[in-house]
Amino acid sequence: MRSRRPDGALARNVTRALTAALATSALLVSALPGTATALAPAAATDAPLALTGPQLAASWTAPLSTRGRYVVDADGDRFKLKAGNWSGAQGTWEGSGSVDDVTNHQADQKSNNIPLGLDRAPLSRIIADFHALGLNTIRLPYADAMVKDTTVVPDSAVAANPELRGKTPLQVFDAVVAALTADGFAVVLNNHTTSYRWCCSVDGNERWNSGQTTQQWVDNWLFLVNRYKANKRVVGADLRNEVRRDWYDDPNWGWGNDHDLYKAYQEAGNKILENNPDLLVVMEGINWQGIPQGMFPHGRPTLTPVRNLSNTLINSGKLVYAAHFYGYTGPHHTGASGGWQNGETNDPRYQDLSPEDLIRVVDDQALFVTEEGQHFTAPVWISEFGAGGRGSDNAKEKDWFARFTDILVANDTDFAQWPLVGWAGADGKPNDNWALITYDAAGNRQTVNDPGDWRATHWNKLVNAPARTGPVAEVDHWNMINLDFADQNVSATMRQQADWSAGNRKGNCPDSQRLVALARSNNRGLCTDAGGELAKADSMWITVVDERHVKNGDWASGYNKLECPKDTFAVGYSVNGNAMAALLCAPSARPLPATNRLLWFDKGDNRPATGGSVKSDWAPGAYKGQCRDDEYLAGVAYTWKWQHGGAPDALLCRPLT
Repeated sequence: MRSRRPDGALARNVTRALTAALATSALLVSALPGTATALAPAAATDAPLALTGPQLAASWTAPLSTRGRYVVDADGDRFKLKAGNWSGAQGTWEGSGSVDDVTNHQADQKSNNIPLGLDRAPLSRIIADFHALGLNTIRLPYADAMVKDTTVVPDSAVAANPELRGKTPLQVFDAVVAALTADGFAVVLNNHTTSYRWCCSVDGNERWNSGQTTQQWVDNWLFLVNRYKANKRVVGADLRNEVRRDWYDDPNWGWGNDHDLYKAYQEAGNKILENNPDLLVVMEGINWQGIPQGMFPHGRPTLTPVRNLSNTLINSGKLVYAAHFYGYTGPHHTGASGGWQNGETNDPRYQDLSPEDLIRVVDDQALFVTEEGQHFTAPVWISEFGAGGRGSDNAKEKDWFARFTDILVANDTDFAQWPLVGWAGADGKPNDNWALITYDAAGNRQTVNDPGDWRATHWNKLVNAPARTGPVAEVDHWNMINLDFADQNVSATMRQQADWSAGNRKGNCPDSQRLVALARSNNRGLCTDAGGELAKADSMWITVVDERHVKNGDWASGYNKLECPKDTFAVGYSVNGNAMAALLCAPSARPLPATNRLLWFDKGDNRPATGGSVKSDWAPGAYKGQCRDDEYLAGVAYTWKWQHGGAPDALLCRPLT
């Protein structure tokens, strides 16, 4: 969510680019890994073709999932998220003064904690205006407070929709979801705030567990997930908006404590999929760390931590990463103005960067995630970006918006503009000129494509841009197991079972994958389904803690060995400290070759020269052993001698066929 004014406090986030060419017509999406065809530069700047509700509904089939860098529908066809943010249900009160005074709300727009505009235009009219913008998806922000709010919204808040009188904010939200999906839109729910207070400063909404516990946050998600479970066009759960520092503490990625966003996403994402396996799980990076003064370390990590520590869900085809970019913020700039006492830093804003540097930074902070065949590969959704439109005289922001939308076009990136709906005065002047559509009190409408809004050319260029369409081939996956601080059980089968290695930290692969690699000293592993899913027999999985299954010769003389039984393969492991404790082995549905290849990695990395996830480091600072993509892992050797401490030294790799 954008701050009310750029001098307000911490603000926005980040998005992608490619290499080092300017992204108007020079960048070709064919340069991106995994893109099948080159996309011509976008030239069409006419208003987009508006689909009717039945036409949009017929154009895609729910539910959605992912294949590599692309979101696809149930038929396997690419579904590009062309979205906008319909804000309001997250709250608009700015935190001081009476909540009843409209001037104390963002842009003097009092939402009454429901999507904006329902007092000014019928729901059907608003949805038709969304169609006219060329959208197919709506991101719907909400506050956790909405879930248990029994307050009836004022009649004035739904004056143009009298059928919504007498309803609570949640019931109005229900009606909005139902109307959008009935008209063919995909809906992504977004947990934007905890309270109804407008974000994004030090406002009590900094983290998922600000003002509530992590358990309450997860419970609220499960409430909504189950509430809309039958509606398959509710396609995604966008877990939390713009996680940032509070007065005293930073969020982190992978430290294992109560401020660990990676850990929170793992917990919530997998519980959501256990309740509704159809949903996309959207994970946004860290929006701000550090004290916003030049003398202290500070910055906007966004998705950069994913490069070395990516998330693994029980279904590898459901993860989407997200990032936000606004011109007045920067990689190390809060977005504030007015000196250090207001939280301003002296770093460049995104709008200050050269064309080449903007491309590089956006790629480094977000779009690198779309590189095919890595442990982090996933679609990246720029779920917020925008700029002031009608009446703006900010030349730097205008230039940034033009260049940034060029980057999105050139990289065929999924997007969602902030915000969709705002108010206008009787003179037609928007309260919030960032909105793509404004309605005055009489219901008169003005949109980005009406005369006088400089953004129209760039918006239509973006919506009309050539894009990958049609069938997207199935892809291989490589997913991390991270036992740095705790268990990581991402097998849907084993999550239902008792503790299979009591007293040890343990991890297992998604049910469609097998273990293919281990790191020597930081307890990380790598799973894959390369070569096709290795089907499992319908029998109990086996925990191996000793050498009883080593029957085909001593393949690592003088070392302790854990070997899976015949016709089983490793799908998990456990550790105690850095020492191997157990292997988890799953029975194969077919006989497996028993030809041994011993792979040592006690003195350096030993990974294939080609194949999956070999260009990325899933265990920084640790030696890694990785079987080839056409092999399965059947055993691990380790020793307590020579100060090796029980860490894995060698893998036993065997061919799949």
